Amino acid sequence: MRIANPVITAWSAISPFGFGADAFRTGLRAGVPAPTSAAEPAPDARSRLVPDFDARTVLGKKGTRSMDRVTALSVAAVGELAGPQDPPATPGAGPATGLVLGTSGSVRSTMDFTRSSIDGDRPFYVDPAQFPNTVMNCAAGQCAIWHGLKGPNATIAGGNAAGLLALNYARRLQAGGRAGTLLCGGAEEYSAARAWLRHHGGDGPDSAVLGEGAAVLRLEPSGSEAAERDGLAEVVAMEFGVHQDTREIRSVLLSCLRRALDTAGARPGDIGLVAPGDPAGEAEQAALADLLGTGSPARIDCVGLIGDAAAAAAAFQVLAVLVTAEHDPALANRLALVTAVDSSGALGCALLRLRPAR
Repeated sequence: MRIANPVITAWSAISPFGFGADAFRTGLRAGVPAPTSAAEPAPDARSRLVPDFDARTVLGKKGTRSMDRVTALSVAAVGELAGPQDPPATPGAGPATGLVLGTSGSVRSTMDFTRSSIDGDRPFYVDPAQFPNTVMNCAAGQCAIWHGLKGPNATIAGGNAAGLLALNYARRLQAGGRAGTLLCGGAEEYSAARAWLRHHGGDGPDSAVLGEGAAVLRLEPSGSEAAERDGLAEVVAMEFGVHQDTREIRSVLLSCLRRALDTAGARPGDIGLVAPGDPAGEAEQAALADLLGTGSPARIDCVGLIGDAAAAAAAFQVLAVLVTAEHDPALANRLALVTAVDSSGALGCALLRLRPAR
């Protein structure tokens, strides 16, 4: 089945640069890494946190007492795009706005809940109010409840590739006629539990600074009025693969890149901008060099600026592409390439055709 090309029309971000799209835009253009802070005792206490973010301050006291950080970040970021634009669906009004969120949930909530069962006088002496936070789709469900999103609601886990996997799932929903407007993106929280898990699991070098945040896109079906009026970029191709160990990353990712170009009917020279998942990843960089040769286009280093945002990383890479294109007329109608590689085995890429700035 050939999938129609949906169009990104708006976006929101809560990042280590601050709250909102303008903060992310300013930080990215400055090119200065977000400040690091020592949060909790961990293998590497440095982290790039969303500054001064508190769920009760941002969302209010009602309904936030038991809300964990990744859920609060998600609800706040989705609220920047949903709000009053998305009232509850009425009969005959067409598909309601839905959400596809890339996240693995809260490592901290899961570990804390499990620990309370082990440490307590009885295994069942746990706080039931905390249990929903241990479920992977808690954040997406809370977003739908808070903002009245009546359309499809899905959670996609895929580590650093989750943002691209969510975007692909969203476009397939639209292509199958199961959704109209969709919000999609990724969310991740920092915690000492996550840092220790990465340390013991060997998911990356301890020297990599962990980041957090939430990035959300508004995706409109191809040919819709909103897509023609507000379009920022067209999603022209997405491809995914699986690697069993790091030795396979180069060949598997290169195969994905070539398939994406074939689907788009494009050549490597048509790519004007690249946002790699890990600019320091040798295998990922080797695959890009194999594809692009010596005439490599400009690159964006999101990891170096906001840290390893894990499930939100690829979504932030897409936002970085959109921000870079806003004030570079030479990128209009060119292709931007976003790649993602996760240590668990998932990898993939997306080709976006950038539209002229409005």
